[in-house]
Amino acid sequence: MDNFSYCTPTKYVFGRGAELHAAEELKSLGLRNVLVCYGGGSVVRSGLLQRVLATLDEAGIKHVELGGIQPNPTDPKVREGIAIGRAEGIDGLLAVGGGSVIDTAKAIAAGVPYDGDFWDFWAGKATIRTALPVGVVLTIPAAGSEGSGNSVITLLDGMHKISLRTDFWLRPKFALMNPELTFTLPPEQTAAGIADMMAHIFERYFSLTESTEVTDRVAEGVLMAIMEEAPKVMADPSDYQARANIMWSGTLAHNGICGTGRREDWVSHAMEHEISAVYGVTHGAGLAVVFPAWMTFMAEHRPQRGAQLARRVLGVVPTGSDRDDALEGVARLRSFFSSLGLPVTMAQLGVDQPDIDLLVSKLHENKGERFGGYYEITPEVSAAIYRLAI
Repeated sequence: MDNFSYCTPTKYVFGRGAELHAAEELKSLGLRNVLVCYGGGSVVRSGLLQRVLATLDEAGIKHVELGGIQPNPTDPKVREGIAIGRAEGIDGLLAVGGGSVIDTAKAIAAGVPYDGDFWDFWAGKATIRTALPVGVVLTIPAAGSEGSGNSVITLLDGMHKISLRTDFWLRPKFALMNPELTFTLPPEQTAAGIADMMAHIFERYFSLTESTEVTDRVAEGVLMAIMEEAPKVMADPSDYQARANIMWSGTLAHNGICGTGRREDWVSHAMEHEISAVYGVTHGAGLAVVFPAWMTFMAEHRPQRGAQLARRVLGVVPTGSDRDDALEGVARLRSFFSSLGLPVTMAQLGVDQPDIDLLVSKLHENKGERFGGYYEITPEVSAAIYRLAI
């Protein structure tokens, strides 16, 4: 196990009616003038936004709104939010939505107090030294952004989709999590969220760091819980207990606990980011295609962790061959994703003839000629994995 520091300053308020604590939590942080960020019309149509804003009005907390944030968030909305935030003199942000809304709010939080272009942080030209506090009312369990210091934004000029990771500054100060708010999610969105949270664990689980048995078992336990609860949620979207378990799993998958003491990978996320940037697909659905392809490649080249996952989580009976066990694990993972209605090939994703040369070029432009924590990814390797996804 490697040395590590682990800080999770997010306060979680979990359960029925959690969203009604927004004003209380904002006031506890001394916030009096916030930018409320949200996405499409669902939070408006459901009355959620109005309920949250009513609590702010009652508490005397000023607020201005930024709506219309789309999936796979892009820089123009961030820039709009920064301009509004500066003009209105905001002292914090409240994100009402899922990962795209939260990631946008985080980018705005970093950009408002910064003199330069917020993209400097994502491009690696500057390091965040301060940011406005962010609170969350979570509506989509998937990205885990409610408990992480990460934010994924796409720069439209060149279609660069980059994930910025911070230990502290961009972690939300609080997350209000009511499983009832997820009852009306479309099945495909629920399934994509499940794939996303599982991928967050896989990115940490596939590691070369030795002697991480406790962290391994935490990750394996969360994965097994997700796979047990997922069919219940798909069968009955209003099953509160199943929704609650899935919602909390999404947070645990990405708040860092499953990665303590080891080097992480994040190759599959980087590869999927290029697919969703170019083709506009749902991130979780893209991961359901990319990750099994990556695992198939690794079964042939570095099978040990895949074999362990297959035996401990996916129920594969050991054959004595790491390669064979890892490949059987991939087959079972694909079968699980398919049972949720997720795509497992590029064609099923809606990309019949992917431009592999373009995807490889953009991937290595953003990540470098060689990268990866579990296996070195060169252009030749990434092309092979993309082909396995076809």
